[in-house]
Formats: sequence, structure tokens, C-alpha cells
Amino acid sequence: MRGRRLLLLSAVAALATACATAETERAPSAAAPPKPAGPSRATLAAPYNDRAQALESDGRLREALQARQIALTINPDDPATKAAAAALQQKIDEQVARELKEGRAATQRGALVVARRHYLTALALDPTNRTAFEALREQPQEIDAISHTVRAGETLPGLAVHYYGNRALGEIIAETNKLQPNARLTAGMVLKIPDVPGVTLNRPGVRPPAPRPAAPPAPGAPTSPPATPVVATPREEPPEMNPLLAEAREAADRNDYNQALSDLDQLLTSSPRNADALTLKKQVLYSLGKQQLDQRKYRDSYATLNQLSKLAPNYEDSGTLLRQTRTRLVDEYYNAGIRYYREEKLPEAIAQWKAVLEIDPQHVNARKNLDQAERLLKQLDERRK
Repeated sequence: MRGRRLLLLSAVAALATACATAETERAPSAAAPPKPAGPSRATLAAPYNDRAQALESDGRLREALQARQIALTINPDDPATKAAAAALQQKIDEQVARELKEGRAATQRGALVVARRHYLTALALDPTNRTAFEALREQPQEIDAISHTVRAGETLPGLAVHYYGNRALGEIIAETNKLQPNARLTAGMVLKIPDVPGVTLNRPGVRPPAPRPAAPPAPGAPTSPPATPVVATPREEPPEMNPLLAEAREAADRNDYNQALSDLDQLLTSSPRNADALTLKKQVLYSLGKQQLDQRKYRDSYATLNQLSKLAPNYEDSGTLLRQTRTRLVDEYYNAGIRYYREEKLPEAIAQWKAVLEIDPQHVNARKNLDQAERLLKQLDERRK
């Protein structure tokens, strides 16, 4: 009897122990410490916004817009970035419109090289602009470009990165060579790499500018889309050819010397020491004076060559041409005076001989005839009274 009681007490104790163990297992464990919060979206987007600001300050608007778009991919709800991107897009659109307008105006003037540069500038800002593409296709005029022989594995975007530091400009290379934007290149092809205004062209044999280091990705930052490679712009770039100088050269090439002089005088008014403009003006004055002499336009030739003598007294054989023109012009004035005198047109004859003496004050016959004509005219006037 007593044994059964002990057995029962042992069972009750075991049951109590099991319940206590179960309660312990069900008791909540201590809460784990919270994980540290990752960087905010604004923090992740900040390097791209900073880059966009720097690019915009450098005038590289297309690349700046791409950096803004990356920032918006990371933090799409940031109102400041949205506003900056919208303002930048409007700025690009306005500049593209200006370039297209100036390109059309240059085309109408016949300044095709200048027009092409404006259209290329528009494409650098907006590589998908169809108006600029079509305008360029309609122009047969050659442009400043370097040649590149394609090697195996090269692509248009890769060439754009190599020569411009911006893969988006691969479409400009395609357009220049009448290729589709996604055309496959084959080894041995020879392509023209155009000199795009406002974009540094890395020419063969010239070390390209070192790329700017990319901002290190923050922990947890999205891996796509990749940031556009940014190539540092050299502090000192060779200046673009002045549009007036380009137009003057075009006019001179087609022997439109008066238009060339008009463009050069306009340029020299604002830049009187422009060496290229001064050199070209001497060439134009010489060619125009010689042309006028050949056409027996002695008055025009004398004025042109006299202007050249003041600018460059010993330019080629301009001195000899000036003497020839002077002699023929003196003869022209003198003979015209004789003709008017015989026709009894004394005032006209006097004017011609005075013109002779302005060029050659020592011309004896002109002086003698002038004195005689003036005395005769005076006598006639007195008789009329």
C-alpha cells in the first residue's frame, strides 16, 4: 500500500517537472537587437546629382541629364531631382532649337560647313533628333573628320567611347558614315570620325584625357542602370573656328571675294588681332585686286590693292600689280578727259584730269590740260553773263 503511494507521488512529481519544462520552452526568448538601417535613397542618389551639377556647369548637358535620370532611378520620388531634370531637358530642347535654326540660316547663306557644325551640335545634345539627321543627309559637304580602320570586335558605341568618351555619340558616327545606329562593323571598314563641336575628339597619337573617377557605390545601391562614363574635359581646349571665319573661307573658295571681305571685316571689328582673319584678308584682297585688274576694272583694282598695301606692303607681287593698276588708271582718266574736252564737255574733262592729279600729282600733261580747260570754262561763263 505504501509502495503504491510512493509510486503515485513520483508520477505526480515527474508530471510537474514536465509542465515546468514545457512552460520554459514556450516562454518568449529575448528580442534580437534591430539591424542597422541602410543608407537612404537620397544618400544613394546624391553622387549622381552632384555629378549632374558638375557636368551641367561644364556645358555637357546631355551627360548631365543622364546622371539626373540615374538619380531618379534610385530615388524616383525626389521633387528636387525631378525639377532639375525637367529644367535641364528644357534647356537642351531650347539649345537644340537654336542650333537647328542657325543651321537652316547658314544653309540658306550657302555656308554648308557652318550649317553642318550646328546640326552636329544639335545631335550631340539630342542624338535621336530626326530633323538634324535629315538635314545632314541632304548635305554633300565634307566635314572635319579623322579616319578609323575598324578592327575585329569594334562597335559604334565602343568607338564613340574611345574618341568622345560618350557611347551615346555612336549614332553621330553612324550618321556620318550613312550607317544604321545599330549597324555591325566588320574588320577593315574605314569610318569617318567627325569633329563634333563642344566635344573633345581624342585624335590618334594624342593621349586622351584621364577619366574622372566614378563615385563609389554605396552599400545597397542598385547595380543598374550603369552610370555613363564621364571623361574629363581638358582645361584648355583648342578654340572652335569662328563661324564668320568659316563663312569667309567658304566665300573665298568660291571666289566670292566681296562676301569674304564683308565677313572678315565684321569679325575684325570685334577681334582686330585675329591672326587667321588677318591672314585670310590679305589673301582675299590680293586675289580680288588681281581679278579686277584682269577684268580691266582699274578703279576697283587700285582701291583694293591700295588697301592691301596699307595692310601688308610687301605681300607677294602686290607692289608690282599696284603700279600696273596705277598706270592704267591714270591713262584711263587722262584719255577720258581728252574725250570730254573734244566733246566740249569741259566740267567732265576737268573732273577726269583732277582725278589723274590725285593719283599722280607730277603728271605734266594733265596739269597743263586742266589749267587750259579751267581758263576756257571761265571765259565761257563770263560771256554768258
